[in-house]
Amino acid sequence: MPFEVNNYLLIDNDSEFSRQFTEHYFAQPHGTCPSTLVVAGANTRHLVKLMFDQLIKDYCYCDFSNEISVSELASYLHEHHNITGVLFNQTDYLLADDKQRFIFNSLHSVRFLIKEADDGYLFEPVTDIAQNNHLSCQTEIAETPQSLDALCEKLNN
Repeated sequence: MPFEVNNYLLIDNDSEFSRQFTEHYFAQPHGTCPSTLVVAGANTRHLVKLMFDQLIKDYCYCDFSNEISVSELASYLHEHHNITGVLFNQTDYLLADDKQRFIFNSLHSVRFLIKEADDGYLFEPVTDIAQNNHLSCQTEIAETPQSLDALCEKLNN
């Protein structure tokens, strides 16, 4: 059974890889359903093109070297999407330094590496330990409270 990429977050560090990957899964006419993939990265122009071509459901700018930007991404995803997990280009993940991997491993507890194969793509679970913190999009930590009083009370408890 093929891997379902629905409701995943794809990290866009390599625009060419992201384009090929999304075309493989969601390009018409062989794509059977609309894309539910969300993509985050720093190349907004590329992300808009992916969305315009209906290869992704949504995109979000994110500078993955900046924890504030990643925290804002986590809040956005928590509030607007039900992310199943995170997908990384295997090469980008393996070349990341320790600080970058900490950020990647904080995004979600479910993480997969994508590797290009002759007949498509292979998915391998990330074996590094997941971090649950302010950079995680699946926890209440990422929730942005509507009231500052509620936030103050939550922080003081």
